[in-house]
Amino acid sequence: MTSLRKIVVHSLSGLSREIAEHTRQWMTEGVKFVVVVGCDASELEEAIDWVCIGDGTEPYEMLTASLEANEGVAEAVNLAESLSAEYGESVHVVEF
Repeated sequence: MTSLRKIVVHSLSGLSREIAEHTRQWMTEGVKFVVVVGCDASELEEAIDWVCIGDGTEPYEMLTASLEANEGVAEAVNLAESLSAEYGESVHVVEF
């Protein structure tokens, strides 16, 4: 069984098509939580949600969140770490 994981996305460049590719990879890896912080955080969160929904026939369950512009990576990591063990223990920070 793939271990459940938590991802913190630190967006440096904002919304891009890359997020769909990353999201599909995370789904393959069994990621269950993604929090986005930085440039276009709420838009990136929404894009992640749409990839998880797909065509609606087999949606992937992933909890997503985004933080306000004045919040940083440390706050995002704290949020991810505060989730129950159901979401896994490890937190990975991804920048793009």
